[in-house]
Amino acid sequence: IGGFAFGAFAITWAWINFSWFASAFDTDDWVYRLTTMVQMVGVVVLALGLSDVFHSLEEGHGIDNGVVVAGYVVMRVAMLAQWLRLAAQSPEHRSAALTYAGTIAVAQVGWIVVAVVHMQLVPTIVASLALYVIELAGPFLAERRHPTPWHPHHIAERYGLLAIIALGEGVLGTVAAVQPIIEHQGWSGDAIVLVVAGVVLTFGMWWAYFAMPFGELLHRDRGGSFAFGYLHILVFAAIAAVGAGLHVGAYVIEGEAEVGYAEATRAVAIPVGIFLVAYVGIADVLMRRVHAAHVAMLAAAVAVLVLAVLLTETGTPFALDILLVAAAPWIVVIGAETVGRRHLAAHLDR
Repeated sequence: IGGFAFGAFAITWAWINFSWFASAFDTDDWVYRLTTMVQMVGVVVLALGLSDVFHSLEEGHGIDNGVVVAGYVVMRVAMLAQWLRLAAQSPEHRSAALTYAGTIAVAQVGWIVVAVVHMQLVPTIVASLALYVIELAGPFLAERRHPTPWHPHHIAERYGLLAIIALGEGVLGTVAAVQPIIEHQGWSGDAIVLVVAGVVLTFGMWWAYFAMPFGELLHRDRGGSFAFGYLHILVFAAIAAVGAGLHVGAYVIEGEAEVGYAEATRAVAIPVGIFLVAYVGIADVLMRRVHAAHVAMLAAAVAVLVLAVLLTETGTPFALDILLVAAAPWIVVIGAETVGRRHLAAHLDR
């Protein structure tokens, strides 16, 4: 879980920073495109290093994060160049740009030190948490006095696109994970249910996410931008974790896992719960109130997830448990499309 969090933060945070910058200052000239290409190279390097991180954690010899940090630093240095360029060319936004650049530079020096020193696991975690604080504090410090001219609908669209990409990986991952089962065992009942559950679950999460007009809410209240931007890290990570959980289920069905159906169910149910809580939380923050309808539908969805997890301990079929998990987002969908729409319309009118 720690390795997953490490990788998910590196990917999503670099992407988030780029998206907000692009929304405000996308010049689309040759310099901008070259720095974007450099960031793409960093993404590839980071992805190639993730297996080293998990292998080192599995072996219990600390954390081998050198390649991941190298890829992350490449992405962030390219972003640093963008902010310095803005500081040189825009007196109006120089203060904010230099603040962004300063925090990015300090954090990258820290990440390089963490990777080079090869500390034990606990000191690495402590140092990483400190660097996370620096990374997350940069936008807050920069935007507090000199906000950048980001576009709310553009930001909402960008976040929605990354959510779609993550959800698409869940569908692709389900197919890739179930394919070996079909090749060796044929179309077993559990394999069919896992495919159906994966598609239904992914589609339900997609529908729930896009039932909320985040762009309109950000347009009417830009003050919720930090909650929107930061809490989405949990949303993206949870979506990715759902795909990983479906992989676990496939490995259990295939007989290749050292865990059972109970662990496989939890590996899907827990990230689905995190996704729903974070999603509803973002909506309520942007609406500046906790809606009773939101609480009710979230409580019902979480109750179904808890029921699915509890049933796994009683020996119920895996098919029933995973289908219950897949049904949870649809409770939020139904609530959002009925009662939620009326509350949202009334809020926007006010």
